[in-house]
Amino acid sequence: MPPRRIRTATTLALVAMAAGALVTPAVAGSAADRHFPTRQAIEAAVRDGAPGVVAEARDRNGRWSGTAGAGDLRSGRERSPRDRYRVGSITKTFVATVLLQLEAEGRLSLDDTVERWLPGTVHGNGHDGSRITLRQLLNHTSGISSYTRDGTFVEQVLRDGFFEHRYDTWTPRQLVDLALRHPPDFAPGTDWKYSNTNYVLAGMTVEKVTGHSYAEEIERRILRPLRLRATSVPGTDPRPPRPGSRAYSRLSDDPAASLHDVSAVNPSMAGAAGEMISDSADLQRFYRTLLKGGLLPPRQLKEMTTTVAMDPRRPGRRYGLGLMRLELSCGTAVWGHRGDVHGSSSQALTTRDALHSLAVNVNGDWSGGDLAVAEAEFCG
Repeated sequence: MPPRRIRTATTLALVAMAAGALVTPAVAGSAADRHFPTRQAIEAAVRDGAPGVVAEARDRNGRWSGTAGAGDLRSGRERSPRDRYRVGSITKTFVATVLLQLEAEGRLSLDDTVERWLPGTVHGNGHDGSRITLRQLLNHTSGISSYTRDGTFVEQVLRDGFFEHRYDTWTPRQLVDLALRHPPDFAPGTDWKYSNTNYVLAGMTVEKVTGHSYAEEIERRILRPLRLRATSVPGTDPRPPRPGSRAYSRLSDDPAASLHDVSAVNPSMAGAAGEMISDSADLQRFYRTLLKGGLLPPRQLKEMTTTVAMDPRRPGRRYGLGLMRLELSCGTAVWGHRGDVHGSSSQALTTRDALHSLAVNVNGDWSGGDLAVAEAEFCG
């Protein structure tokens, strides 16, 4: 959702360090030693320009968490392991899980067309919802353009127009209509391209099938049963997550652009594609439970983990149904998702056996570093 990620100059790193950047492992001794590379990686992210980082890992030996840098650049307050944050596109895994649960209940088929459930919604300018399946929405092979690439949306939400429009409410239909201004990226099923529009449509489908919003279904089917008390679907509520850190963005591709506090924003501009809030502990519990089969029957979990190539030039990255498979440099494969939204960059990953997991968040949407943290944690 945010502007293209850019490596920052050293100046912001100095600001963050002056604001009290430090690394604080949650536990000492052997756990700290085991996760020393991860601790180094989050510290390096701050040196490279991230305002602050929070990470938590779980393995056979227990839990480790660490923080680096500032949660508030103005006051110097540090990041906390208890921080809640906007998780962006990690929301997609929750939405996909609900649709797969509905399939398991016999209420829909992933081979149903979009037209069957949302008649007339995907139509015109080369689009035909009768040729696109729900499965193609979930694995990004629909060809529907992402509304986040529309010029009006970019200016009002991701650039200078943010300050005038940060509290605007966007309906799912408005977001879809922005995407339909543009021709399809390719014919359905012939290629792969990430599109936030796919998951806005998936959220609309959940509501059509159940009579309840996707937020209500996520709450009923996932959040309450797993007791994910730090996780929420905020709807149109612009208030920053609490407890949490401030969120920062440049609202520009220019690495020299001014830094802005974007903590408060109406999350309806992301909707079912990326509006959720969580923390590192909840994210790990969700993904570990999901991969262990605690949320889906075997057939649906197999469907979710059946992947397509994302980029032929990067064969180690594949996409399932709201779930990404990433092969790291050491050959370890991890499953999960990343999420980028105003002032927040997150990643939640677990091994397929769900015995080793990681969640990491940077409270800036330009600086990167979370992949390096994953490499450090799983490859060490």
